[in-house]
Amino acid sequence: MKMLGAAAMANGDDVWRAHMAMAAVQVFSGGYHVITKVALNVGVNQLVFCVCRDLLALSILAPLAYVREKRVRLPLNRGFLVSFFFLGLTGIFGNQLLFLLGLGYTNPTYAAAIQPAVPVFTFILSVMMGTETVNLQQKEGQAKVAGTLICVSGAILMVMFRGPPVFGYAESYSSLYNEISAKSQPEPSGWLISTFVEWGFNTWHLGVLCLIGNCMCMATYLSIQAPLLVKYPASLSVTAFSYFFGVAFMVFTAFFMVTNSTDWNLTQSEAFAVLYAGVVASALNYGLLTWSNKILGPSLVALYNPLQPAASAFLSRIFLGSPIYLGSIFGGILIIAGLYLVTWASHRQKMVTIGALLRSPEPPRNREPGISHKNTYQIGNIFSGTSASSKQKMID
Repeated sequence: MKMLGAAAMANGDDVWRAHMAMAAVQVFSGGYHVITKVALNVGVNQLVFCVCRDLLALSILAPLAYVREKRVRLPLNRGFLVSFFFLGLTGIFGNQLLFLLGLGYTNPTYAAAIQPAVPVFTFILSVMMGTETVNLQQKEGQAKVAGTLICVSGAILMVMFRGPPVFGYAESYSSLYNEISAKSQPEPSGWLISTFVEWGFNTWHLGVLCLIGNCMCMATYLSIQAPLLVKYPASLSVTAFSYFFGVAFMVFTAFFMVTNSTDWNLTQSEAFAVLYAGVVASALNYGLLTWSNKILGPSLVALYNPLQPAASAFLSRIFLGSPIYLGSIFGGILIIAGLYLVTWASHRQKMVTIGALLRSPEPPRNREPGISHKNTYQIGNIFSGTSASSKQKMID
């Protein structure tokens, strides 16, 4: 029993580190948005940008994972390879490329407005796959659902309601913003437009579909990754293998779709944006994201995604002089409140589980109070091959 209590305390320290890591991920992502908004000009090819970014990230992650996780990395089998294949397809290839395409066919406001769908999709998929448990008859389950809705509402409020500027002046920034927004829009890819126009789609509809696909890809990535990390605990290696398959998809697509050799010539500002995207927004962020997903679970990790607009607004105020509006402040408060509510519910659920195990003379192996695990991992087994012992470890 003492060992169980000590393990719980150690796990509690990891939980708070994971929360801090996810907050840092959103700050780094906000910096990525600011840098690319300034640095990327008209004409940069989306595929070229993604290929350079991901190749740089893989060159960092692969040797680092090989050296640091020699002892904990398990031998590869067909199940692991299939999981890495889908992680690369959804979280790396689909997520990154569809966002850039959707941004080019719509506008930054709409692209930001649809991102709060990520935690909603992740929550639904995680419950379906059994990596998250929700009992709406208990206050912890109700708090999880309420916190998710509050967090998403705060992100939508930041986008839809601007209000008066609280810090800074809108007039001094409007001309700079218009110039940057025009430069940051990538030119739509002709091959994709021509294909979908034949099916009756226009560019705006195509952009909306790309952004919805982007949110679904990120949600699927987090939902598949969480049960896999129980069976394959080497989180850095999971990220590296995912990037390997993602880069393979990206290079294969670029080989056939990028026909102009001049598209591979990057300006100095574009090269700097690629450097930041590859080192910070890809290698560092995805490494922290995978480790945090192992500790917190996919739903709670995804709930940090709405913090990106707040981080972008804060960094834009510092580096670009953009004003901070009243809607951003109210939205940020709602996001933090929603995150706190879900974190509290997850902590309460964990304490209830640990308390039941401490009181039981023979701790149950595969059961959580009030929840049957008979069908919990029924869908998750398709991707991760979760064993009975790993189900026990996933209790959170």
